[in-house]
Amino acid sequence: MILPIYIYGQPVLKKATKEIDKDYEGLQQLIKDMFETLRKSEGVGLAAPQVGLGIRLAVVDLDIMSDERPEFSGYFKTFINAYIEETAGEIVPYEEGCLSFPGIHEKVNRPDRIRVTWYDENFVYHDEWFDGFPARVIQHELDHLDGKCFIDRMSPLRRQMNKSRLNSLASGKVNCDYKYKALK
Repeated sequence: MILPIYIYGQPVLKKATKEIDKDYEGLQQLIKDMFETLRKSEGVGLAAPQVGLGIRLAVVDLDIMSDERPEFSGYFKTFINAYIEETAGEIVPYEEGCLSFPGIHEKVNRPDRIRVTWYDENFVYHDEWFDGFPARVIQHELDHLDGKCFIDRMSPLRRQMNKSRLNSLASGKVNCDYKYKALK
């Protein structure tokens, strides 16, 4: 089932999430629905707060890019109770967008290497390093689980330059091709 994506202004996007356990009701269906929603909206990552849930769950689908980047073929990951344990490498600027902020794309500085601990969809524990683009996407999604959005990482000047667009989103003026839930 395609879920509505919560747009900037929704309080759930600014709240830290709670851990879940393997008995979370409807977890497998929720994961399936999140991947389906992500694919339909043509995104690469989706966190539970973006579908209105305050739980520590995110999904990443880089397979959508596999025509241009074959190394991402079959790249689907589910992150439950995930945390960034370490960062390494250089701080790299890269233009990001977000399904909860349609029409806004800005450069965000992030480390290009991270170590993440998490449970997958079968509640198998993982401790792994990620580099490059996957590391960026995972950081973006895990920020959502901590109540942070990519606009919180923009420079104050760039945030000010986007103020009218942010105000429009917060007031319910949304232009996107996917199912969404705006504040008004």
